[in-house]
Amino acid sequence: MEKPNKKQVLLFHCVESEDLAGKVAAQSDLIQLQSINWRSFDDGFPNLFINNAQDIRGHHVAFLASFSSPGVIFEQLSVIFALPRLFVASFTLVLPFFPTGSFERMEEEGDVATAFTMARILSNIPISRGGPTSLVIYDIHALQERFYFSDHVLPCFETGIPLLKQRLQQLPDSDKAIVAFPDDGAWKRFHKQLDHFPMVVCAKVREGDKRIVRLKEGNPAGFHVVIVDDLVQSGGTLIECQKVLAAHGASKVSAYVTHGVFPKRSWERFVHKNEAESEKAFAYFWITDSCPQTVKAIANKAPFEVLSLAGSIADALQI
Repeated sequence: MEKPNKKQVLLFHCVESEDLAGKVAAQSDLIQLQSINWRSFDDGFPNLFINNAQDIRGHHVAFLASFSSPGVIFEQLSVIFALPRLFVASFTLVLPFFPTGSFERMEEEGDVATAFTMARILSNIPISRGGPTSLVIYDIHALQERFYFSDHVLPCFETGIPLLKQRLQQLPDSDKAIVAFPDDGAWKRFHKQLDHFPMVVCAKVREGDKRIVRLKEGNPAGFHVVIVDDLVQSGGTLIECQKVLAAHGASKVSAYVTHGVFPKRSWERFVHKNEAESEKAFAYFWITDSCPQTVKAIANKAPFEVLSLAGSIADALQI
C-alpha cells in the first residue's frame, strides 16, 4: 500500500524543550521551528503570544511540551488549547513524559488519581480542522492509562527502547550484555521488546518492616547487566538491584530509564566521584531527553549518557 506524501510540520515548543525541539527540526527539512513569546504579567500569570498566528492557517502544527512542574503546566496548556483553534490542518501534542503517570491508583477513599485528572484535561484539547489532537507520549508508566483518554484525542504511545538496543550494539562487550528488570511490572512492560537478550528479573520482598530486593529469575554471573525501567525518581530501587546483581557475580551493572525524573537532584547519588568508587558503581546510566532539566543537570557527568528522542519524535510527527 502506497504511503501518503510526507507533511510539512510547524513545530512550537515550551522554553524547557528548546534544545530538543532544535534537534527534532534538524532531523528533517519538513519540520520548521516556530516561536512563542513566553511572558508574565506582574502578578505572575502568563502573558503569551503565538508569533505568526495568521501564517499557520492550513498547516500541520505540533507543540513539544514539558510538564516538569505544576508551575509550568498552565501556561503550556493555554497555548496547547489555543493552537488547534487557529484553523490549522492538524494538531499534534508531543508530551514525552506524562508526569502524573505513577499516581494512577486509589488505595483508599480520598486518594486522588492525578493521572486520570491530567488525561481528562488533555482530552479536552479543542478539535482542529483535521480532527482530534494526536497525543504522543513515551513509555507511559501504567499501560492501562491509555484508557483514561477520551475519543477527543488520539493517544500515540511510543517507546525509547529502540535507542537502548542501538546503544547496546555499540558496546565493546555487546555479546556479554543481558537485561534485568527491577520488578514484574517492568518485565511485563518491556520483555517483548528485548526478548533476544538473556533476562534477569528481580523482585521486592517484605522482611519485617523493610522491602528488600531479591533475585527472582536468571543468572547474572559474568555478564554486563543492564537494568531497564520506564522512569527513575530517587533511584533507591536501582541501587538495591545493582547490589544484588553484583553479589550474584555480574561483571558490570548499568541502567536505562526512559524518564530521568530525579527530584531534589537525586541523580547525584549515581555520579562517579573517584576511580575506586566508579568500579563499584553503575558503568553506564542511560536516560533520554524526555526531562530537559535533568539533561542539563547531568551533562558531562559519568556515568550518565543521554539518548535523544529527536529522531523518534520527528518520525512520530509524520504519523
